[in-house]
Amino acid sequence: MSATGTETSTQLPPPPAGRVFFQAAPGGGCAGTVCASTGPVPRDDPVQKRQGKVTVKYDRKELRKRLILEEWIIEQLSELYDCEEEEMPEVEIDIDDLLEVNSEDERAVKLQESLIDCFKPTEEFVKELLGRIRGMRKLSAPQKKTL
Repeated sequence: MSATGTETSTQLPPPPAGRVFFQAAPGGGCAGTVCASTGPVPRDDPVQKRQGKVTVKYDRKELRKRLILEEWIIEQLSELYDCEEEEMPEVEIDIDDLLEVNSEDERAVKLQESLIDCFKPTEEFVKELLGRIRGMRKLSAPQKKTL
């Protein structure tokens, strides 16, 4: 007899990046030999694989605007504090919190409180930031896309 034998455990190869695979339940899942949109499934394979999709609906335009705004804020804070992002003191500017405040004056006060440790004038930054968030919406949690 040879020293090599077949392994009895079934190991799945690692999935390619960006793909999600589901392991089908034994004896179930698809009727016949073809599953919808996954192609033929061999019956003698004890571990059946089928590719799945994880789909979440985001408002991409709003996310893009938010990303651009956040990058602008980091750039402006770097100039105000005369340092790189890593060296910057902890400054928290929560856009969603600002959007919850109804009046522009209250938003300005909230921003000034966040920038209390800054020795440079912040009025221009506050004015520009308030102008940029005007008309923006608070981001909500992502919703599952209905198929």
